[in-house]
Amino acid sequence: MLRTLPHLGLIPLFILWFGIGEEPKLALVAAGVAFPLYLNLHAGIRQTDPGLVEAARALGYSRFERVVHVVLPSAVPQTLVGLRIALGTAWLSLIVGEQVNADSGLGFLINNAREFLRTDVVVVGLVVYALLGLTTDALVRLLERRVLRWRAR
Repeated sequence: MLRTLPHLGLIPLFILWFGIGEEPKLALVAAGVAFPLYLNLHAGIRQTDPGLVEAARALGYSRFERVVHVVLPSAVPQTLVGLRIALGTAWLSLIVGEQVNADSGLGFLINNAREFLRTDVVVVGLVVYALLGLTTDALVRLLERRVLRWRAR
């Protein structure tokens, strides 16, 4: 039930609970990234090749060793996909949180410029958000290339 609830709908509740400031934005970002990360990690674990797990068992690996050396490494690609999705959701959550509930920040600046019909400031703010999103995605792709060197391209 919680997964199907749009996390941006929690803004009024977070404002009531945490007030105006950084705490509701952090809670909103956390609520937005939790499920994409969890679902992709879970899917990555579930897609572990049973043959590899059985081979590790036959080699005498303990349960902990099987998880550390077989299950978690096989879940890394799917988890990194989840991280890329979660970062996109995090930026969306931060933008909405700053425009609805902030007294400083880029979202506040964009919202303030909207009130004074400063289209140039709004566009520059959106370009900054786009560049930040591209940068974080590029960082995860770089991490993916380094961590998954063993995978065939």
